[in-house]
Amino acid sequence: MAIEVSYCVVNTEQRELLGRCLDAIAAERETLPFDTEVLVLDNASSDGSAGFARNHPTVTELIRRQKRRGKAENDTALLQRARGRFCLLLNEDSELVPGATRALHDVMAAHSGAGAAGARILSPDGVQQASAWRFPGPMTAFVGALFMHKRFTVQSRGDQTREVHWAQSAALIVRSDAAAKIGWFDPAFFVYSDEVDFCKRLRDAGFTVLFVPSATAIHHEQLSTGSVPDRRIVELSRNRELYMRKHHSTRSALAVRYLTAWTYALRAFAAIFLPGHDPRRYWRHVTATLRPDRGEGLREAALEYNRGPRL
Repeated sequence: MAIEVSYCVVNTEQRELLGRCLDAIAAERETLPFDTEVLVLDNASSDGSAGFARNHPTVTELIRRQKRRGKAENDTALLQRARGRFCLLLNEDSELVPGATRALHDVMAAHSGAGAAGARILSPDGVQQASAWRFPGPMTAFVGALFMHKRFTVQSRGDQTREVHWAQSAALIVRSDAAAKIGWFDPAFFVYSDEVDFCKRLRDAGFTVLFVPSATAIHHEQLSTGSVPDRRIVELSRNRELYMRKHHSTRSALAVRYLTAWTYALRAFAAIFLPGHDPRRYWRHVTATLRPDRGEGLREAALEYNRGPRL
């Protein structure tokens, strides 16, 4: 039996959101005219997520980590295990809207040169979120410093499928042989910028990346609203720097660093006068951006978790 689409879900300590994700996948599978499988990688959770996934009727295979690993490494493990011609990468906090799988699959099947395609992303209250962008670089950082990024950098707009630079991996379908050709995800990116690097290498290898607005997923965004915000800021900054050093010159990396810090500094100042905004958080972005080699991020949090006791 040939598998056409492999659903690949990474879960870290989010049993309730994982349940919503898997229920949505189950509903999708009932409507599809081709064979699918569902792989869940549990990233050393302690909340019973692994047992829940093992007993969910839609799950084909569970990969259970004994040590917590990064998003890029976990996505690679799923891609290498999957048997599908296409792999639909999902966060555990992503909930497919009916018809999303078919829309993504059909676009990929019709565009043989496409290496990946991302869905339209909605917040839980139904507001569309940016989910595809131009690649980071000095020009996009400059545009961001002028607060014109929504017009010139965000590419997830319109109602027609379009080519983009990179798309968010919260709901990203990938051509399996294209992923293998470029060597999967780079494990140097623990989390954040991993899909940017992945899409950059796809495009460098001659593949395209698409935005498919007819496919929709709800993103509950537990990563951005969860705990340890300081560590998330540190991780975001260090991986932005890693991407720039990998794909650009030192001069370009420094330009992006200082332009991004300037943008956050302006936001920190504005937040003093705007209700509901925390200037200290914006300022932490400034300091982390200027010194991405300092501080402890999510990689260190995972190492601490791995050294701790297990019940």
